Amino acid sequence: MEFLCYHRDRPASLPLREQLLEAHWSYMDNYAKQMIARGPTLADDGATPTGSVHIVDLPEAAAARAFAFEEPNYQAGVYRDVLLRRWHNTLGRTMWDFPGGRTGGNRYLVLGLGTGQAADLAVPHDGHELIAYGPLLSDDAATWLGTAVLLRAPDPQTARAVLTPDRYAAIEVHTWQFGGRPS
Repeated sequence: MEFLCYHRDRPASLPLREQLLEAHWSYMDNYAKQMIARGPTLADDGATPTGSVHIVDLPEAAAARAFAFEEPNYQAGVYRDVLLRRWHNTLGRTMWDFPGGRTGGNRYLVLGLGTGQAADLAVPHDGHELIAYGPLLSDDAATWLGTAVLLRAPDPQTARAVLTPDRYAAIEVHTWQFGGRPS
């Protein structure tokens, strides 16, 4: 079962986040084999973290909740809130398999919070800039709750346009970068 976990930082939590960086990476190292994608979202300055995205393949919802809420930054109070949803890996690959590589261009997390009938279930026709793409689902995968996308795009407006606007209660666009330990 695949899950998307988006931890959003509390305001002014950057010093604590920096203090816990090694603890965070060490914790995530335990999930390296299950990781589909990971990385921070960033403020408009392109450097200050605003959150942390992890897409993981875990055996059940209870394991996903443990992953999200036992994370050192969460335990220490770095994060304001957590979005944890079952997710379906429509592309069938990890971010490391993205043909565009780890660097170059602007990267975004696009979250479409659904309302009503499911939308954007199929991969867009021009999907070569997609890093990760799939529906957000209820724990039992029976109910569509939205869509989550990681992609490379020239700007936030182009990133937002990957989703059908009138099918969502809200669409969020966050600057995102490939995560993990620096090489």
